[in-house]
Amino acid sequence: MTAHIFSGNPLDRCEAERRDEDWIAAQIKAPTTRFLPFHKLQVLTGSASGKSQLTWLDGAAGVRFIGSQPPVLLGKLNGLVHFGLDVSHLKDPVSELGVVTSQFTDCRVAAMNMDTPQTGIIAQARAQIHWHASHRYCGACGTQSEARKGGHVRVCPNCKSEHFPRTDPVAIMLVTDGDRCLLGQPKGPLVKTGIYSALAGFIDQGESLEEAVRREVKEEAGLIVGAVKYHSSQPWPFVSSLMIGCHAEAVTTDIHMDTEEMHDVRWFKRQEILDARAGKHPSLKLPGPIAIAHHLVEAWIARN
Repeated sequence: MTAHIFSGNPLDRCEAERRDEDWIAAQIKAPTTRFLPFHKLQVLTGSASGKSQLTWLDGAAGVRFIGSQPPVLLGKLNGLVHFGLDVSHLKDPVSELGVVTSQFTDCRVAAMNMDTPQTGIIAQARAQIHWHASHRYCGACGTQSEARKGGHVRVCPNCKSEHFPRTDPVAIMLVTDGDRCLLGQPKGPLVKTGIYSALAGFIDQGESLEEAVRREVKEEAGLIVGAVKYHSSQPWPFVSSLMIGCHAEAVTTDIHMDTEEMHDVRWFKRQEILDARAGKHPSLKLPGPIAIAHHLVEAWIARN
């Protein structure tokens, strides 16, 4: 199975080493350390041989641009330690960093023309940098917390509470009925694009994956689902989710759509999907390869 975009991270995340704050401090100052800058959650990229590449700063350059948030330890690769670095405090980051041949790029755009392992690094770094920027204060007492273990935890100096980065699990499912599959458009920006995608929703507390699939399909489309089969998962760092892809078999087929959440939900025959895939359908567009929904549809086509 082809690795999904935003997966395949090659870094060793240094679980043992990150327990030593002195080791982390030494690595931040080491000349061999590499820093991956982000500016307002856009990643620094260049290009080589027609493909996007992550642009890393070496230790001597990167350490000069540490702002109020310490670098996030990403891990090690080939003996080199790698950090994510938030440089959102810089007004003209490309010029100030001295990387005029690179640019800050939206992470989705960068990932679509990049080798998959590098997109896995983007997913880790972007999610952690965003979490630190948006969770600076203790949820228990309101005191400003401090990053520890290279950014894998924030500790409150007042009440000693520990706060960990969270990943929100999302069930995304392609519901099928013989030679038909169910696709929908939630209300929002997707409507203008004409793209129909697999139904999806966050998994609730105390809920299994299979239960979440059945509940979301019932809520959004009014259908009863029977068998649920896991397909694959994809990190999705917007903000920090794990997309858990499934195929599900419909037991009932009459659609009763939730009109508050969904703009449209409908059945599409296999030939319509093939036409859309070839760009020949008059109104249906499918998700691109960046999305796990694309791969759920492709897997269904391949077995039918």
